[in-house]
Amino acid sequence: MFPISDENPTKRFPGVTVLLILANLAVFFAWQIKVGLPKSVVLAGLVPTELHPISQPGVLHLFTSMFMHGGIAHLLGNLWFLWIFGDNVEDEIGRIKFLFLYLLSGVTGAVTHVVLNAQSDIPMVGASGAISGVLGAYLVLHPKARVKLFAGLWFFQMPAWGYLLVWIGLQVLALTQASKLAGMGVAYWAHIGGFATGLLFAIFLGPRQKSKNY
Repeated sequence: MFPISDENPTKRFPGVTVLLILANLAVFFAWQIKVGLPKSVVLAGLVPTELHPISQPGVLHLFTSMFMHGGIAHLLGNLWFLWIFGDNVEDEIGRIKFLFLYLLSGVTGAVTHVVLNAQSDIPMVGASGAISGVLGAYLVLHPKARVKLFAGLWFFQMPAWGYLLVWIGLQVLALTQASKLAGMGVAYWAHIGGFATGLLFAIFLGPRQKSKNY
């Protein structure tokens, strides 16, 4: 099930969401494509063994890796999710909190992946952990919003809580079936760690009053 749109209008322009989208696009097209995708991943991707023990490159790559992608489909898929769900979360909690949520979810998602794959020397890249945090926050803040989805030849709608619970359930299922999946290289633990961070962030640090968004 792929999200097409949501029925959840915002009150203001999602400036931070747009800037994050532009930042990811700029890193991919202005740097990664220029130096070559394989080389860029080696240079700035996060390798779990870099954080065992903690090293300066490892800490730096926690941040650089979340603005990188392994290919155009990876990039556009992530940014499409950010565009659909990010504007409403930003509108609800405010720009500063939203930026903090995004970065925190990206870091905690990456750390979750590293802790559970400590001996891996395979670089990890992608904004998936950060965007998963946005999805977790959306689940808390807008559970009843209708999401338009595409599956096969059909378009249909369902409430956000249903879609997002299915989405995170598929991430958990994928972990148990990793050896059978063609996408076994996906950092599913980063998705789960980021999602949990966003969910908890929205519960404890979300807006106390909906009229106060800053």
